[in-house]
Amino acid sequence: MEICKHNEGCGGCIYQEIPYQDQIILKGKEILRLLDEKKISYEKYLGIEGSPKRYAYRNKMEYTFGDEIKNGEMTLGMHKKGRFMSIVTVDECQLVDSDFNEILKATLEFCNEKGYSYYHKKTHLGLMRNLIIRKGEHTSELLINVVTSSQLPFDGGDYADKIRALPLNNRIVGVLHTVNDKVADFVYCEKLFPIWGRDYYMEEIMTLKFKVSAFSFFQTNILAVEKLYTEALSLIKDLDGKTVFDLYCGTGTITQTLALRAKKVIGVEIVEEAVEAARENARINGLDNCEFIAGDVLEVLDRLEEKPDVIVLDPPRVGVHPKALEKILNYGVNQIIYISCNPKSLVENLSFAQYYGYKVISIKAFDNFPYTKHTEVVLLLQRL
Repeated sequence: MEICKHNEGCGGCIYQEIPYQDQIILKGKEILRLLDEKKISYEKYLGIEGSPKRYAYRNKMEYTFGDEIKNGEMTLGMHKKGRFMSIVTVDECQLVDSDFNEILKATLEFCNEKGYSYYHKKTHLGLMRNLIIRKGEHTSELLINVVTSSQLPFDGGDYADKIRALPLNNRIVGVLHTVNDKVADFVYCEKLFPIWGRDYYMEEIMTLKFKVSAFSFFQTNILAVEKLYTEALSLIKDLDGKTVFDLYCGTGTITQTLALRAKKVIGVEIVEEAVEAARENARINGLDNCEFIAGDVLEVLDRLEEKPDVIVLDPPRVGVHPKALEKILNYGVNQIIYISCNPKSLVENLSFAQYYGYKVISIKAFDNFPYTKHTEVVLLLQRL
């Protein structure tokens, strides 16, 4: 990787100066260190697999408007390393499709031409807050979402015309305008206005189609996640006639791949919008053996009358809450597949599972986020 011009300010790619094979070796060693530190026993460690794409692999970016220097010119990009109030314009990022960089530049240019101000985190005054770009890896569809406050009007028609006129490699299918007047520094959708086109894009994973809305969670590196899911599914040799619980299922991507083989799959997810998307995607794919429940795993498990034969866990970075994990382990199923995006919370959960009589049969890591610190892990837990 050529050293990115944003490296000093952005700080997202901490491994830029290290050859790629050395990066994944370092990540693999860190996982083994964490397992050893928590005294997690395992039968097989299958190593770490690199990403099919090292560059332009991210299918979503959430940029912030601001300035890099106090009272300086408006910027659009990422928070500056170690400086929460400063924003660095990242118009040559190598982790995204080049179209993202072109859209970012054109958006910043448009806002400067219009004389729009950025939303200030301390005074809470200003118009422009965020730009979110999403892309279908297999469909080449782009969804663009501008987030503003309601303090001044935003000329969405002119903006859509400017963006749609760009000579892009992918196809814009929707331009959206989200209004967010919350003072907290995160993207929140109070109102969503389609300016032009659709309010979703389409993606495909392992022969299945997925409709991804503006704020739905979806996997970031599609080509890598297909390899990860293939590995996860291969760990369960026989799903015929079985009921599977897919806990923390998000928009139901792995739920539906499981449904191609299992008798029934029940997905549980706390984000209601994600559950609605999962239900719609199951309809699109003609799957009638999926059920999706919106709610906290801890509470939903108390209401479920069905008993699982297999459990799949794919929790957020904090891992599975100990109380929820206790309920999960008390089902006493022979096989649990655990997909983790945070090895630190994973080993805490595994230590708990060992106490309940489970052992790690196989564990494999995936570098779904080249040049960054993040790693994914897939493993099979078996009851002794």
